Amino acid sequence: MFTPLPLNLPPYSARITHRDGRYYIFDELRKKHLHLTPEEWVRQHWISHLSQTYKYPRSLMKVESGIYLNSLQKRSDLVVLNQQGDSVLLAEFKAPSVKITEKTFSQIANYNTIYKIPLLLVSNGIEHYYCRIDFQRAGFDFLPTLPSFSESHFGY
Repeated sequence: MFTPLPLNLPPYSARITHRDGRYYIFDELRKKHLHLTPEEWVRQHWISHLSQTYKYPRSLMKVESGIYLNSLQKRSDLVVLNQQGDSVLLAEFKAPSVKITEKTFSQIANYNTIYKIPLLLVSNGIEHYYCRIDFQRAGFDFLPTLPSFSESHFGY
């Protein structure tokens, strides 16, 4: 039987199935069952949380967008667009057992050299960090909470 890892996120009704000795979770964005890994468990919780709590439309979320970084193919965990098609949020998710470190922030910062997205989210499902990027001063500020969708793309 699958025992979900407790997360520091609101619970949601995950559609979990078991077949061939493995567990799968249904991804509402990609409309398919994915192998249920601890990182996927965190990502699916955040997709629900962003939609339900912060009102980010699922239709504007893109999972595992491909980018090239130093000629290597990489994938971002989640990008959210606004209604004009501009990226407003870049998220990096880790398994709950993975500690959020400077290396984690370096990973998302490297991705953001390509994307140039003003709002970053890093989470392992237990700890969550939010940053607003100020491209004019080439700096960033940590935020105490994540802006809602309606607040996320103002002031840029």
